[in-house]
Amino acid sequence: MQRRQFASALPVLLLPFALPRARGQAGLAGISELDASKGVRAALEKGALAAVQLLGRQDGFLGNPQVRIPLPEALQQVAGLLSTLGFRRQLEELEVSMNRAAEAAVPMAKPLLVNAVQQMSVDDARRILGGGDTSVTDFFAQKTRQPLTETFLPVVHQATAKVGVVEQYEQVSRKAQGLGFYRPQDPTVDHYVTRKSLDGLFFMIGEEEKKIRRDPVGTGSALLQKVFGSLR
Repeated sequence: MQRRQFASALPVLLLPFALPRARGQAGLAGISELDASKGVRAALEKGALAAVQLLGRQDGFLGNPQVRIPLPEALQQVAGLLSTLGFRRQLEELEVSMNRAAEAAVPMAKPLLVNAVQQMSVDDARRILGGGDTSVTDFFAQKTRQPLTETFLPVVHQATAKVGVVEQYEQVSRKAQGLGFYRPQDPTVDHYVTRKSLDGLFFMIGEEEKKIRRDPVGTGSALLQKVFGSLR
């Protein structure tokens, strides 16, 4: 297949970003479509695997204030009252348990994320290169959120059941609902933890993407330096 220059797609792809990316257009003009696609795939995989490694370990969620899973908002609003009613320890244990469940589930994301990279189209690569600082994150969210939700739910349930988080949540939730303070947004605690786990995962992938865009030389990859360095 004849390799077409990536520059042919730039006027359409970068139109919304013409002013801030004017300097990057000339650099991209010298990069083939094949190299551009390879560079984006490398960035996708690097960011995804780094995020999984950071989050899928002890305190990956619990020890990171950027992604730590808090109590559901409505429970937070009545936490003080529930504490005075003798539920302080249960509330603390509930928050820890939810984060531990997320840490247990995140490693299961690796195969789906890698598969999304392998299935990425040239059009996907174009959109990512011409997009903003979190276009990689947006790609993963679009391609993997639904299947990851299905994958995470049983893992989260197993983890929450093991530490008794479901019973803790239901006990606290029933008390709060009985007082007229709480209407859960998610059908179950497992759905809540799964949603927040994925939010945290995609957030960290976005942070890794920003690092690559900000300092492609620091990645140690000649290909990433070539492709993303041309955008600077």
